[in-house]
Amino acid sequence: MLQEGQTPKIYSVHQLTEEIQNLLEERFDFVWVEGEISNFSTPASGHYYMVLKDERAQVRAVMFRLQTNYLKFIPQDGMKVIAQGRLGVYPPRGEYQIILDYLEPMGVGALALAFEQLKKKLAAQGLFDEKLKKPLPFLPQKVAVITSPTGAAIRDFLKIIRRRFANIEITIVPVRVQGDEAATDIVKALDLINRDLAVDVIVLTRGGGSFEDLWAFNQEELALAIRRSKLPVVSAVGHEIDLTISDLVSDLRAPTPSAAAELLVAEKEALVNRVSEMRNRLISGTGLNLKYHAKRMEFLKMGLKDPRKRFAEIWMRLDEIHSRLVRNTHIILRALQNGFMSERRALLLHAPSAVISSMKQQLDFQRTSLERAIEGQLTGKQAALSLLEKGIRDLGPLSILKRGYSITRKLPEKTVVGDPSRVREGEQVEVLLAQGGLECRIEKVMVKNDLGDLLSRP
Repeated sequence: MLQEGQTPKIYSVHQLTEEIQNLLEERFDFVWVEGEISNFSTPASGHYYMVLKDERAQVRAVMFRLQTNYLKFIPQDGMKVIAQGRLGVYPPRGEYQIILDYLEPMGVGALALAFEQLKKKLAAQGLFDEKLKKPLPFLPQKVAVITSPTGAAIRDFLKIIRRRFANIEITIVPVRVQGDEAATDIVKALDLINRDLAVDVIVLTRGGGSFEDLWAFNQEELALAIRRSKLPVVSAVGHEIDLTISDLVSDLRAPTPSAAAELLVAEKEALVNRVSEMRNRLISGTGLNLKYHAKRMEFLKMGLKDPRKRFAEIWMRLDEIHSRLVRNTHIILRALQNGFMSERRALLLHAPSAVISSMKQQLDFQRTSLERAIEGQLTGKQAALSLLEKGIRDLGPLSILKRGYSITRKLPEKTVVGDPSRVREGEQVEVLLAQGGLECRIEKVMVKNDLGDLLSRP
C-alpha cells in the first residue's frame, strides 16, 4: 500500500510485458509438460503450432522448424504427449507459451508412432500392393548386395551362398546401414545398380539391432526407391522378429540375411544349421564420456543468453505477417474482381451492339405506329371521298334524271331550254331522260301561269 506522499510506479504495456517475460523465463527455464494436443497447425514456415490441454487448463505451444526436423512422427489433434521446452512470452499478443525442444507421444515411442504413420501413408498409396511386386529370377547368376562391407550380415550371406552355389557372381555395394545418412546412401546405391550394373537381383541387408539401429530402413525415400527399381529387390534386415518399411515394400522379404541367401539360391546340399549372430551395443566409455560432456554443456548453457528467444519472436511475427498478407491479398483480389465484373456489366449494357439493338427496336415500333397512322388516315380519307362522291352523284344531272326529271335542249344548237318563251311551236327539241332521250316537236308552248294546271292534270 502506498505511503502518504508516494506516487505509484506506472508501467507501459511493453515494460509490464517485459517484466512478466523476465520473471517467467528466469523461474521456468526448462519445463516438462504432459497434456493433449489440440488446434494443431503447420503454416508455410514449417513451424508447429498447437495447444496443450488437460481437463482444467490449456497453454499455447510452438515448435520451430529446426526442432521439428528431429521429430520422427507428426503430431495430431487428440494425441497425448510429454513435452519439454522453455516458457516464453510473445509481446505482440501478450501471451505466454511453451517453446518446445522435445515432444514424445505417451504410451508409445516416437519411432514406433512414426513407423505406424509412414506405414499407413504408404499403404494408402498402394506401395505394399502384391500386384506391383516383381518375381525373383530362378537361380540368378549375378547378385548385387547393398550392405555394410564389415558387418556380420554380408559374412552370413556370403557363407550361405558359397555353401549352396559357389558359382554365383556377387557384387557388394558398400553403404552405411545405421545413422542419419544411411537411408540416403542406400537410395543412391539402388539407383546406381539399376543404372550401371548388369545384375539379376538386388539384396538389401544388414544384421540385427534395436529399433533405432534399424531406423534407416523405415524411411519414405528408401521405400520409393525400392518401388521404382526395375530389378527385383530382396529385403533382409535384422532378425525374424524385426519388421521394417523396406521389408513391406520390397519384392520379397527375408527374415534374416542368411534366409535371404537360402531363398535366393537353390540349395546344392542340405543346410545343417541356420547361422544367426547379433551385434553388441556400444556401452563403453564413449557413452559415459558423451553423458559427461552433455551434463557439462547443460551447465555452461545455463549461463548463456539463449539467442533462440529472439528468433522465436521473429519467427512468430513472420508467421503473423504472412497470414495477414495472405488475407489482405485475397480481399484485394476479391475487390478487384467485383470491380471488374461491375465494369464489364456496365460495358455490356452500353455496348454499341446493345444501343443499336435498342434503337432498332424503337425504329421498328415507330415504323409500325407510322404505318398504322397512315393506314388510319387513308381509311378516313377514303371514307370521306366515298361520301363526297356519293354527294356529287346525288347532286349530278343523272341522279336528278333518275328521280323522274328530264332535260330539254333546243335543236340543232342543243342549248338547254329553261324558259318556254325561247322555243316556238313546230321547232325540234331533244328531251334527255335517265335511260335515254327523245326528239320531239313543239306542239304548244305553255307559260308559267299554266304550269300548275299542267301539273294537276291526270
